[in-house]
Amino acid sequence: MKGRDKFGAYGAWAAVCFFWGTTYLAIRVGLETFPPTLFAGLRFVVAGALLFFVMSRQRNARLPLGREWFDLGVVGLMLLGVGNGAVVWAEQWVPSGMAALLVATSPFWAAALGRLQGDGERVGLRGLMGMAVGFGGLAMLVGPQLFGTELNGKYVLGVGIIQVGCFAWQAGSLYSKVRPVGVSPLMASAVQMLWAGVVLTLAGTLIGEWGEMRFSGRSAGALLYLIVFGSIVAYSAYMYAIQKLPLALVSTYSYVNPLVALVLGWLVLSESLGWREGGAALVILLGVALVKTSPKEIARLISRLRHSREAKREAERANVAACR
Repeated sequence: MKGRDKFGAYGAWAAVCFFWGTTYLAIRVGLETFPPTLFAGLRFVVAGALLFFVMSRQRNARLPLGREWFDLGVVGLMLLGVGNGAVVWAEQWVPSGMAALLVATSPFWAAALGRLQGDGERVGLRGLMGMAVGFGGLAMLVGPQLFGTELNGKYVLGVGIIQVGCFAWQAGSLYSKVRPVGVSPLMASAVQMLWAGVVLTLAGTLIGEWGEMRFSGRSAGALLYLIVFGSIVAYSAYMYAIQKLPLALVSTYSYVNPLVALVLGWLVLSESLGWREGGAALVILLGVALVKTSPKEIARLISRLRHSREAKREAERANVAACR
């Protein structure tokens, strides 16, 4: 990889680490005046429409066909509708930094789904230990009464909602692998956002959230930030980074996002950041690291890298043969 490409790839990875970490704060600010379902729905309707317009104007652009619309809808609803929608709902009661930490437990759900899938990838002993350690950190956040503070029922409800969202995100990711589509990743993302945005907006309308809608400079700015930087810029940067850098490196954004969210929540919203929160953060991230570095995971990554290098060599040989 050339120097300029390498610089751009690491810059894209850094953008993902930062911008996806800041979205938790933006969600919390937006909820000051926006009802949760419409807030999430409007974000994805606008972001999806903008991205769809841009991608459909590209030369040789291909739109989804037939069953692909349904498959993209399923993935969009599970990842963005339920997965991200759950985070927005939960942040009514859970601080933004804690929400980011709870979302960092997603690899545990991925490992659990892998074990349940008959022909799926299974996590090793280290991965199981990581799941246990991670849920230990989760208990530190869910059980504040163990540390001398009163347990809040809505806080526990928010924690549960986020875990439902994490499960939906991983299940949707698994479905996307089983039912791949033939459109570009950015076009697929646009359609997924449109599906999720339309359904969430309709749901918010049916439960009467328009009557609760109030605008302020802060909340409108948060919505605009999520549309531009959270949905369009960060996702595009992620797609570029995974094309140029090893997946194992790019996936470390999930370790950085909670740290960014914790610090921003403390600085901007004066959210609690004491020894319990810091200790829980370290325990959860340790569990995620154990799951991500299990021998089976490493072997799988090495196998993918090997296949990628072999494919690259084959392409180079074909190019040389074509020039002769």
